[in-house]
Amino acid sequence: MSVIQEKLARARAAQKQVENWSQEQIDELIAAAGWEVYKMESAIACATLAREETGLGVYEDKLLKHQKKILGTLRDLHGVKSVGVLEEIPEKGLIKIIKPVGVVGALIPVTNPTSSIGCNGLSILKNRNAVIFAPHPKGKGCSGLAAQKMRDGIRKMGGPEDLVQWIEEPSVELTQELMAAVDMVVATGGPGMVKAAYSSGTPAYGVGAGNATVIVDETADLADAAKKIFLGKTFDNATSCSSENSVVIEATVYDAMLKEFRTHGGYLCGAEEKAKLKAKMWPDGHTLNREIVAQPATKIAELAGFAVPEGTTFLMVEAERVEPEELFAGEKLSVVMTLWKYSGFENAVKYVTDITGFSGYGHSCGIHTTSDERILELGLKAPVSRIMVRQAQSAANSGNYDNGMPFSLTLGCGTWGGNASSENISYWHFRNVTWVSKPIPPVVPDENKIFGTHWKKYGKE
Repeated sequence: MSVIQEKLARARAAQKQVENWSQEQIDELIAAAGWEVYKMESAIACATLAREETGLGVYEDKLLKHQKKILGTLRDLHGVKSVGVLEEIPEKGLIKIIKPVGVVGALIPVTNPTSSIGCNGLSILKNRNAVIFAPHPKGKGCSGLAAQKMRDGIRKMGGPEDLVQWIEEPSVELTQELMAAVDMVVATGGPGMVKAAYSSGTPAYGVGAGNATVIVDETADLADAAKKIFLGKTFDNATSCSSENSVVIEATVYDAMLKEFRTHGGYLCGAEEKAKLKAKMWPDGHTLNREIVAQPATKIAELAGFAVPEGTTFLMVEAERVEPEELFAGEKLSVVMTLWKYSGFENAVKYVTDITGFSGYGHSCGIHTTSDERILELGLKAPVSRIMVRQAQSAANSGNYDNGMPFSLTLGCGTWGGNASSENISYWHFRNVTWVSKPIPPVVPDENKIFGTHWKKYGKE
């Protein structure tokens, strides 16, 4: 029996043990697993190992992200019904009953190697499922540690530990075998991983590339906008796919906005520095250099061959046209941000559309404005799954305490991004629902109501 088949057999046995558990038992399991992976001792251990093992991001930010995203997920799960009758609609004679999906294979990215374990794992367990994680090879230790903490919690409350397992020595081959064997796949990571999940023959949820583009119009509170964009861009050195990559600024406030960015450590690169940066970031002309991913601004500048002032927290470059040669229009996974100047709000929307089309189709954008009319216009026209208003994009997209977005680190991008869902993947994605239908008095449609307008305009012929 292969490693995957052995884990799968244990997972199925564990899942069968809890399949008929009561809501109270499941809620106790979630609290136990959640507390063990959330508590400060565990969070410190996970964040420390994640920083050491991956070499990405900032320890303090990883610690904050780990706790906030897991606690936020637990908040979303608290009091949610996941056993028995989900809904009754007497007038339609319908009863909807929640069922598990079985064993879920969850692919975990190197950028969020511990918080993704908690977010996805708890949502999966809530519906009486088992989960087998496939960590990124460069994050296998910290992902395994987070998963072990969840197992510890399950054991302490008397549940079957094998509801949570992981591949200790991950490889492409083992991950592919896992995806083909489980009942559902959730793939958080790069396009290759997501494509493999969709090609596995197993129902799968995936994500698309991020490339958040944010508008700042002339009505915005510039100081507030600059602070939030700075926080969103620099958090964990931009490991998040939701980090602000481009800022589209109205022409009359462009210089003032630039001044605000500088108060937060922003450094505007000149033309020569931009060229050096481009050569270092995309040495082959199209593939992002992993050497600069999630590194401090000073290190990126040094690698590119120029110096920046002490205290520089992020780098800025200017661009005008969205074209194949302008690689700074794309996702950068680094504290490098592209600035665009516009006149006329329709041109701001066009920038968002074009930049998103260049990279990050379907993912997200944001806007800093006081105009509800412009917010709605952007909402109607932007080809994205989520729009954040006056918020730090990387914190807000995946759920924050001050917005209503579901806490998740798996952000579906709809058909724009080649995904089955345009939602933040959450607990309701990991359940089957049985529809029970009783007979009701016939509801026969009135032809005149359905076709009346058409008949008046075109006749019945």
